[in-house]
Amino acid sequence: MSESLPTRRAASWLMHGIGNLAVVLVITFGGWYLLADPHVSPFDLYPLPFNAALFWALLFVVWSGFNLEFFGFDRLRQPLRGAAITASTAAFATGVTYAFAVGFGHLNADFTASREGGLGYFTAALFVLFAFSTWVLAVVNWSHWPWADLGLKQPLVGLCEIAFLMLPTVILYSVLGLPAVSSKTPGAPILGLNTLLGWYYSIIVAVVVTGLTMENWPWRQATGRGRTAFFSLVGNVGLGSVLYFALLGICKLIIGPATVAALGDAIHQFPAQLGVCWVAWMIAWANAFGNKPTHLGRTANLAARLAITLTLGILTFITYYRFAAGTLLHEPVVAGNLHGNALGFMDWFALVTLLYVVGFDSYGLPKPAEKTTDPATAAKAPTAVPRQELSTSKGAEK
Repeated sequence: MSESLPTRRAASWLMHGIGNLAVVLVITFGGWYLLADPHVSPFDLYPLPFNAALFWALLFVVWSGFNLEFFGFDRLRQPLRGAAITASTAAFATGVTYAFAVGFGHLNADFTASREGGLGYFTAALFVLFAFSTWVLAVVNWSHWPWADLGLKQPLVGLCEIAFLMLPTVILYSVLGLPAVSSKTPGAPILGLNTLLGWYYSIIVAVVVTGLTMENWPWRQATGRGRTAFFSLVGNVGLGSVLYFALLGICKLIIGPATVAALGDAIHQFPAQLGVCWVAWMIAWANAFGNKPTHLGRTANLAARLAITLTLGILTFITYYRFAAGTLLHEPVVAGNLHGNALGFMDWFALVTLLYVVGFDSYGLPKPAEKTTDPATAAKAPTAVPRQELSTSKGAEK
């Protein structure tokens, strides 16, 4: 009788997720101490231009991974694929940050690197805030509509999305973003910077909640992909506005009245601070933990994911501001006993999660039993949206 060779046992989804989280945390903290920590890092990058390059890096991952589904990169084997994605991300982020601060900054003083407090870096990087609301929306809520319905394949689908959504993104940035940070724009901006960050990031939270965690519910209830896209656009703006006030109330409750008073108008930015903690966990839960549960009924699945990710987001917000930012990350005081800015560190955590879990496909970890081992499929699912949602066939969503 022949004896079969031992096979490598697949990990459970929970152990696979914990393994991913452990690797991501090691890289996140190690990278922070090397590149950004104001006390430990040998580089003078905190908070800017580090945060600016970080935002541009996230935009590159959205373009290359979400919109283009890692076209070109998916032909490489691991770990070369992950290394190529990471290197390209770093090159793009560094190049764009330098081009705006040193190049375009000579033409427009709003973008110059010498602007007080690094505000020139932030002025350019603020574009990414609006970019998230357009290009991520096109994938997780629109499922590449209308380009997939026209029979286009990658990379034309992604290139069309990037090109056609550039104009509305630039308009949003020019009307809402630039006036809030420019030293030249006459008159008062439509929204002050703190309120703008808090409110608009809440819309991004709505996009990720509905498109990723809730599998495009409730927008997918509409008949026809065009209607789904329309209702998701309008609905996410409305839901994001509601979330702004809800998250603001939670932040005030956690922070306490004394510190809220010390923050002044800056408290209106804190829905973004709590929101980024939630978004980071929604990204991690979908990609590292398989967006569990999936075996319950639809309502129970979605409710459980919502509760899990929101709870983890709130706990992370509390841990970050009450302990980690000042003690582990050596960030300066903001007001009262609050240190740091979660839009920096938690976006760094999200970027590392996407690069390792999606870019490297969790290289080195045993695959979970439910996960496909097909590298092409794994490389094209950075948002954990069900593949039927990305179908190129015409008609209504399933």
